[in-house]
Amino acid sequence: MDKNEKDLTTMLSDISLLYPDAQTRSASYRSSYGLPNDSAEQLELYRLIELSSSDIGSFFTTDVQVIQYRQKTFADLTAHSALCDVLVRMLPFLYDITELRKMYSNTAVGDSYLYSISEIEIYTSLMSMLQKELLPFKDRVHSPALQNLIERISLLTESKYYKDLTEKLNSLASRVRDIRSVTIGVNLDARLFPESAGVLSVNSDRFKSGEFFDKVMRLDFKNDDMTCIASLIPFYKGQNENQQMAMMNAFNNAIADVFKTSIRSWKSAVQYYVLDNTDFLLHMIPEIEFVTKGAALIRQLQERGCPLCVPEIRNMSENIFQAKGLCNPVISAKTDSPLISNDITFDSSAMIYVITGPNRGGKSVLTCSVGHAFAMAQLGLPVCAEKVVISPCDCIFTHFPTGSEDTVEKGRLGEECARLDAIFDKVTAHSLVLLDESLSSTGSYEGAYIASEVLSGFSMVGCRLIFSTHLHDLAAAVEQINQTCIPKGGVPIDNMVAEVAEDGRRTFRVIRKKPDGKSYAKDIADKYGLSFAQICKKIYKN
Repeated sequence: MDKNEKDLTTMLSDISLLYPDAQTRSASYRSSYGLPNDSAEQLELYRLIELSSSDIGSFFTTDVQVIQYRQKTFADLTAHSALCDVLVRMLPFLYDITELRKMYSNTAVGDSYLYSISEIEIYTSLMSMLQKELLPFKDRVHSPALQNLIERISLLTESKYYKDLTEKLNSLASRVRDIRSVTIGVNLDARLFPESAGVLSVNSDRFKSGEFFDKVMRLDFKNDDMTCIASLIPFYKGQNENQQMAMMNAFNNAIADVFKTSIRSWKSAVQYYVLDNTDFLLHMIPEIEFVTKGAALIRQLQERGCPLCVPEIRNMSENIFQAKGLCNPVISAKTDSPLISNDITFDSSAMIYVITGPNRGGKSVLTCSVGHAFAMAQLGLPVCAEKVVISPCDCIFTHFPTGSEDTVEKGRLGEECARLDAIFDKVTAHSLVLLDESLSSTGSYEGAYIASEVLSGFSMVGCRLIFSTHLHDLAAAVEQINQTCIPKGGVPIDNMVAEVAEDGRRTFRVIRKKPDGKSYAKDIADKYGLSFAQICKKIYKN
């Protein structure tokens, strides 16, 4: 390999669809704890992006430069769906190479040149496909990621080394792929015991089964050397996995020996060229899966009429979040429910909100929508809103009702308190905390008291937080909490209320205002037919 080829290989190692350079990639990996798996699951991000083979949290970043780099990548993929299809078609080639490497790394034929030829074949087929289908996008994309990828594929496929490799492969591979059978010779001693064995010839035809009795009677072996007169063993039948592997290794090693002289020169090509030039693509498998799934989500949301915007990313130190017309992408993408949008802002006037209102009034939907906005923005995706300005958070903490509380040892309240305590171990002023119906496992007085203490603590931390709750006493205590915490350096807390129309119909609009003190218990009783009038009607209907 000449100097230019080595320089090209070095350039390839920095190719990424998600990171501008190796330095930002390394820094992002170190900060990827910011989207814990339990938070991703509670926000239904795996359901939303439909990414099952990778941890979504590994793509989460706080780096403004990385986020903006990804925004351009997704803009290209959204504008050119055919480009996204090309990336999807890359994956089977890359999966095959991965499986091939696993196969020969776990067998005795790890150094077999024949396996190397198979990898070169897959590599050249992939490059040929990309040359035809990816390079035409050269003048149509604007993102640095896709421009760099197209440039590298162009350099690879136009290099003299690649062209020579392809020509030699076509010649040699045709010889190898023509193998249909081998003739095995076995020397016997005087007792007719096997003494030694080896490959006598490599044939382009398969051997044929013959009539055993007729062959034995005629003993006409010399004139019919491609007809089987007796099977040595029931091949693969009744053999365990180790026996089958031993048989396969024996044949592969024998065939490799036959072709060793012809393909010895391929070793350097495989080790120094193909391996390096496929490694950068193999490393991109998770990225390709992520960006193609993300692009598919964007198209799905567009088809549903969901508003999408590219968020304006501010520095983390500003701790700002402004969203106009914010929608819930899970509801937008997975249901036929009408789109409901809300506005919400975290700033110096309020960094924490207590949201109250009737059941199924939109409290939890808005709480999750804020989490989705942060997650999607920091994954590099558009956000489901008319406009968003956001400072990245260092971590998204969720405290939602779960179906697996450790209630045997602690009881449900104890379990909830333990999970809240664990958040305080890690939360910072730059975190986002989402509490949905927390501390609902105890009475309203006890729950409101503990919640007031918890909110006071988060106020002193200074993080952005939403507490969606049925604890109306907590909403009433907001002013008192502010009077205690703000003079000590805490951030202000405010109320939001899920509105209800005059006729009791949910509007699913959540607005910033003080609760009016109205109890929604009657509304809930009416909804489920448990008001006194409704019960009497049922009792006396007959």
